[in-house]
Amino acid sequence: MLTKRRFLAISAACGLFPFSTQAVPLHVETGVALGARVSLRLSHPDAARIARGALSEIARLEGIFSLYRPDSALSRLNADAQLAAPPPELLECLSIADAVHAASGGLFDPTVQTLWRAHADATERGETLSPQARSIALARTGWKRIRLAPDLVAMQPGMQITLNGIAQGYIADRIADWLTDRGLSNILIDTGEIFALGGEPDTGNPWPVRLEQGGQVGLKARALATSAPLGMTFGGNQTSAHILDPRTGDSVPLHWRAISISSRSAALADALSTGACIMGTRAEIAALCASFADTKVESARRATG
Repeated sequence: MLTKRRFLAISAACGLFPFSTQAVPLHVETGVALGARVSLRLSHPDAARIARGALSEIARLEGIFSLYRPDSALSRLNADAQLAAPPPELLECLSIADAVHAASGGLFDPTVQTLWRAHADATERGETLSPQARSIALARTGWKRIRLAPDLVAMQPGMQITLNGIAQGYIADRIADWLTDRGLSNILIDTGEIFALGGEPDTGNPWPVRLEQGGQVGLKARALATSAPLGMTFGGNQTSAHILDPRTGDSVPLHWRAISISSRSAALADALSTGACIMGTRAEIAALCASFADTKVESARRATG
């Protein structure tokens, strides 16, 4: 589904923490969201109702961004090559994608879904993508062919969009806003990308977040996204990265084991970490991050060495 992980976690506490002397009971609720098991740990007098509402909000957002639900806004756009009256969340997410596409010189390009599907279909047949099939898919790739307007999103027939490189982060941003509106202020959301609003409830300190490549960072009012080219591979062969280079139509060169980027926005960090995997040097990645305020490379670990 949308998640790179099989588990989604949300921890949050009401604004009484860390200064209140009256304990607020911890409510734990589990369920399924974004195709993953989800655990919500909420400290709030009305935690049970808020937990149910958060799961409903995640389901609503999934109904916009899922590639696997035929009734989602994204699936309808891909099927018809246009979508009238697009949801505002879809437009906002596409606008962030547009900004990262421009800043990355086109390396971040959500229109690679046609290419991705061609690679996946070839893998299912036990083959590699042929030059002819790659050429056909590349002809249906290119963000500049997308038209974004408040009343319409349109693209050339045969094109398809994937938001798997940004939607997890975007959903984390939106759920953080949703919980804040209901009186929670010390929030950690892990949708595969991480958003930390406020600090740890008992101390107010930054949330300690462990990096996949080793070490950890402290997050407070900040998001962290990590992309690993070999985190998922075609056919599970551990060589054909799931991240594609829109210029060549092939899996990205294996320059990096993992890249972690932090920002005020999880959607932005998510998109930047995806596009950065195509870059060859840390200086290029740092320059990309410098295009956006208060955004930086937390870790960029080479695939070798």
